[in-house]
Amino acid sequence: MGTPLGDFIRAKRDSIQPASLGLPERGRRRSRGLRRLDLATRASISVEYLARIEQGRDRNPSPAVVEALAGALRLDASERTHLRYLAKITRDECSLHIRPVPPPREVRPSVLQALRLLEPGVAMVTNRLGDVLAHTGGFRAATSGTGLLDAAAPNLTRYLFTDPRARTFFADWDDVADEQAFDLWQAPSLENLEWLTTELTPVAGPEFTRRLSRHVVPRRGVLRLDHPGGHRLRLLRETLELPADAQQLVVFLPADEQTATSLDQLRRQSHGRLRSIS
Repeated sequence: MGTPLGDFIRAKRDSIQPASLGLPERGRRRSRGLRRLDLATRASISVEYLARIEQGRDRNPSPAVVEALAGALRLDASERTHLRYLAKITRDECSLHIRPVPPPREVRPSVLQALRLLEPGVAMVTNRLGDVLAHTGGFRAATSGTGLLDAAAPNLTRYLFTDPRARTFFADWDDVADEQAFDLWQAPSLENLEWLTTELTPVAGPEFTRRLSRHVVPRRGVLRLDHPGGHRLRLLRETLELPADAQQLVVFLPADEQTATSLDQLRRQSHGRLRSIS
């Protein structure tokens, strides 16, 4: 059985063309991308050891080996951070038994107070699993009629992969789906991640599991939404990390005047207020 670390290394290796690293073409090959031999040589490790890491038979590579692989794969800063994180959770999985448990949903009163100050803006408190824990009236207006907040315990990840309306609402659904799948690896805990993936896999199907194993590090550009009321919204996202709570306060800002005008119209129609979901 593979590991998140092995899956990521293999996915990055498959995505690299040998010519981009100055390596010669070696005729017809059975697999795409960089050969295991070439990566092992660049990282100064044996092919056998690299195979054990990729296949999950070695779950505790040293920090030096992890850094050597990062350099050999030419990972950028975000990808290096993700590789180190995957190495950590792969080691942790060796030493604990994963019990699927839902994450805590409480939001501190002071965080709710900060969220109130952002009214009538578009903002929410969430976690890496995609739980929408609290939101402003402006957020409710911007998502009205989409089904995102219909559930008693709204979850953006579940909505993206199981509600057909999500593919219409998110103009760049593929990019947003990759973002959410990637964020699951930064879940509050391994137990929480196991809980969500166990719950989602039967209903979301292979589309979800494929993206989860790809480990695509998102670029997080402008978020484009096609509101069912006929508005095209273009939003910038600013995220304030709340590490003590394993939560984030996300503020959505209009990227242009047309979006600002549309948000004003939606707020007037909604007359929403801050809501905390527990």
